[in-house]
Amino acid sequence: MGGLADDDQISEAALQAAETARLHPHARGLRLVGLYKLTKAVFFSALGAGALNLIHRNLGELVLRVVDAVKIMNPEGHLVSMIMDRVDLIGGHQLREASMASFGYAFLCLIEGTGLMLEKVWAEYFTVVLTALALPWEIYELAERYNIFKLTLMLLNVAVLLYLLWVLKKKKRPGMAERNA
Repeated sequence: MGGLADDDQISEAALQAAETARLHPHARGLRLVGLYKLTKAVFFSALGAGALNLIHRNLGELVLRVVDAVKIMNPEGHLVSMIMDRVDLIGGHQLREASMASFGYAFLCLIEGTGLMLEKVWAEYFTVVLTALALPWEIYELAERYNIFKLTLMLLNVAVLLYLLWVLKKKKRPGMAERNA
């Protein structure tokens, strides 16, 4: 008899999952975007912690140790010399600023990602606004110094923006409002 009760519970769980999928047809996509935002939160938190860790360290010595370990560049070459000149300009104040900016951005990504994972409509609007506001800066950065990494991130953010706009437009259609209530 226990098998019959188990089948009823499985059937009920399947019905609930089907109902949830019908009510929230974009849940999978929103969770994917939320995961992307949470990944960015982890990355920028680590970046901020790394900047704080470098405050009382000799950055020039650190660069030379990395160059020696990697063995791709000549330690006495022009590129390493140029990097050393730039590293000498970085002080504790700049590292603290970079750290706080990284932590701030990580916090925003954490809010976006958590809200999207929980399928909150406010998080969709919040992410649309923040992503749209960041695009001019990303375009400027890409025009200033093009690289494939910046281009990939910008295209990914444009895809997120267009997807969320599409989801929000779908939710505004008649009939969708009562299904999403």
